[in-house]
Order: sequence, then C-alpha cells, then structure tokens
Amino acid sequence: MTDIASAAERAFFEDRGFAAKMGFGQRPALLVVDFSLAFTDPAMPLGSVVDGPIAETNRLLAAAHAMKVPVFFTVISYDEDDIGDAGVWRLKITSLSTLKASTRGVELDPRLDRRPNDPLILKKYASCFFGTDLASRLQIRGIDTLLVAGCATSGCVKATVIDACQLGFRPMIAREAVADRSAPAHAQSLWDMDAIYGDVLPVDEIVAYMESLS
Repeated sequence: MTDIASAAERAFFEDRGFAAKMGFGQRPALLVVDFSLAFTDPAMPLGSVVDGPIAETNRLLAAAHAMKVPVFFTVISYDEDDIGDAGVWRLKITSLSTLKASTRGVELDPRLDRRPNDPLILKKYASCFFGTDLASRLQIRGIDTLLVAGCATSGCVKATVIDACQLGFRPMIAREAVADRSAPAHAQSLWDMDAIYGDVLPVDEIVAYMESLS
C-alpha cells in the first residue's frame, strides 16, 4: 500500500483482507487519462505542474509502442457553447468551460509521445468508460489488464480505475505517472485505489512487465 498510512494502519487493513494484489494479466493496454493542456498547463484554471508524470508516462509509452501494447488517450471535450453536455457537473466545476471542443485546452500535451495509431477517445465526465466505447474497444482485443497514467488522481483517474475494476479489467496504476493538483488528494486516492480497486505500482515494474511480454 502507499505511504500515506502508518505501518500499523496498513497492517490493520491488510489483516482484514484489503490491499491484496490482483497482479498482471496476460493482455494489457495502456490508458493515458486527460493529459490535455487544460490540465497540464499550470496557467490554466484546471492545470498544475505535471512535468514528472509526463516524463514517466513517456517511459510507459515507449515500452508499450515497442511491445505493441495497445495505447489509448482520452480528453474531456464539450461541444455545446454553454457546455450543457457537461450536465450538472458544470454546476460544481465552472472551469470546465476551458474544455470546449476545438480550443487549446482540449489539445493533448505536445510532450506526449502519441503515435498516429494511438486512438484518442473524447469523453464528457470523469470515468473514461462513462458514455464512451472504451470497454468494447478493450474487450474486442481481449484486454484483461489496464495500465493507467494521467490526471487527476483523485478525479478522472480514480473514477476510471473504479469502473475498470467493475467491468472486469485489472487496473494497474503507475504511481509516478499520475498527477493531481492537490498533494493530499493524490496521496489519499493512491491509498484508496491500492486498498480497494487495483494495484498501485512503480513505473519501473510496469515497464518491466511490458518488456517481458512475448
């Protein structure tokens, strides 16, 4: 489990059956969640400094491309002028207005090594599965393991990991390749995901797993 809790608290949870390891499956895909400029440019309302996680994500992308592991990117994008397609979420986060289609905010961060064959999935809400065809894209390829990078750890990453678990995919969260504008929220979300929904693992371990695939 992650370092937010004391050894005694970790033992308390583990003794009660939390934080068992799912382990890797046989057929992974890499999912890069919402590293668009609205989130990676600290000058924008939703943005924060994510230089380290971007660099670590590129390490994952290099391994995935080398081993022909399917890669998917997602961005949030709203088509309606009043972002009505954000539903009631827009009442909670007014800066979702920076995610209008065809604006700079919805462009992927150019530092990411996205290849021409890496699909870009547009979404409206937190989970990459909600209202998209991501699940069917994974199922048609026989994917059983979802390697997760991106932001925000406490929002879209966590929502996606929960749905992945519920849909039968093994979520493997790349610790150094996920980011959040809040350090406490980041740490708590890593704890929650590792205890309940998936495995939080070092990027080195995930890269080694991909490199071991035949």
